[in-house]
Amino acid sequence: MLQSFAEMSNQREEAADDSPDDLPSLETLDSPTGSPPTASLSSMMELENCVSNLSLAHEILVNRDFCFRPPNPPTNSLEARVKDIVHQAFWDGLEEQLSSDPPIFSHALVLLQEVKTTLESLLLPGHVRLRSQLDEVLDMELIQQQVDHGALDLHGLAGFIINTMASLCAPVRDPEIRGLRDLKEPVELLREIFRVLGLMKSDMVNFTIQSLRPHLLQQAVQYERLKFQQILDKQPASLDNTAAWLKAAASEELSAARLDSPGPDSRGLLRPTAVLNRAFMRLLRWDPQDQKYPETVLMDQARLDHLSQRLQLLILEASALLLTSAHFGGVVFSLHGFVGKLRRSAAALLEGSHTREADLKRALLELGGTVLQQVTEALSAPGRGGGGDLPEESQNLLRGQISDLWKNNNPVRTLIGERVQGFLLATLQGGSAKRSPELPFPLGLVSADLAELGTAFGRIVRFNQSVFGPFYAPILRKLLLPPGEAEAAEGSR
Repeated sequence: MLQSFAEMSNQREEAADDSPDDLPSLETLDSPTGSPPTASLSSMMELENCVSNLSLAHEILVNRDFCFRPPNPPTNSLEARVKDIVHQAFWDGLEEQLSSDPPIFSHALVLLQEVKTTLESLLLPGHVRLRSQLDEVLDMELIQQQVDHGALDLHGLAGFIINTMASLCAPVRDPEIRGLRDLKEPVELLREIFRVLGLMKSDMVNFTIQSLRPHLLQQAVQYERLKFQQILDKQPASLDNTAAWLKAAASEELSAARLDSPGPDSRGLLRPTAVLNRAFMRLLRWDPQDQKYPETVLMDQARLDHLSQRLQLLILEASALLLTSAHFGGVVFSLHGFVGKLRRSAAALLEGSHTREADLKRALLELGGTVLQQVTEALSAPGRGGGGDLPEESQNLLRGQISDLWKNNNPVRTLIGERVQGFLLATLQGGSAKRSPELPFPLGLVSADLAELGTAFGRIVRFNQSVFGPFYAPILRKLLLPPGEAEAAEGSR
């Protein structure tokens, strides 16, 4: 069950266009310890179908760029090689049949039937006349009679098929249709017809998805909540990781509350909303070694991981800006275009450096050299009095400070990280980045990117809370209320 769902998720990830790989794996939905090992196949398939529907619906709703593409395995993969061999063998067989004397059309008839079926699947209810023409021209019994009497006009049928495709395809496929009209060799023509039909099928699926999205949005919360409840009914342990995630957030929030208001009753000061916000903030600095990902956020894990990576890059950029300003801010930061150029260089050098510590160290070392080069150029610009060479001591100090940003406990990186976390938390509490407090230096220099990130993060959090709020409530009651009060609150529902 778990393996099959992981494979299904992988297939859907390959089908999505630029879709951060964001569909959940049932790795976190393990059966509870001691559960019967002989669950019925039908119930497992029902659970898999339920999770699949939930994942797909969620992806369509939250990923505006979501679309399907024809499967395209990696070029050098075993799957790709096997696919190429099988397809080539088929088309070689078709060419051999059509080249024989007299021609053999058994393969061609199979292809024509499949073409007809595909074209019918692209028809809308209003295409009554076109459907009638398809039945008339691609009448397989009549075509078989033409084959038997040696009167089959394959090029004529191909021309009708191409004209039908032209009337059904999206404008973006017009170049492919024009290319089909230029082909004369029958095997190549049929092969290209099938390729373009595959693209048209994907276009139709994506058009349907876009058409359904507004209707799905109206029912999204209830639908996802219902589907997750069905999963929970079949897998009672499906909230274990979520409970552990909220418990860790409550402990963190309690520690913060005790710092602000020392006393034994600090627990009573905790608000469920504050704990939930703290929990979501933890997802932006998630340690995979800490615990398994909460089940209720699995469908957005890839999106949140992507936001976390963007956040870390912004923190490093802002840290480098702060260090540079501490040395040369009054001199170069007022120059037109300096900050933008420095930010572009930092983003280019730091891109992709989050995966390995060695890559980050190398990127920061290069960034230190780039910063010094751009500062030197800015100071030497006309109207700056020549500037002269920077003192070697200042160069070494700044280069070393930027290089040290690779450490998680670096004081500058920690300071910027806390300020960014405060901004995002204020965004969650206020509901809009526009109502967040004014950003201190140097976060104001990256305010546009930070606001965009905060908006995307807030959208995910608010939708998740709308869907899974009823599942979070009993967990939070047990965490925040004394045992007797929690049971009474649960019983009064």
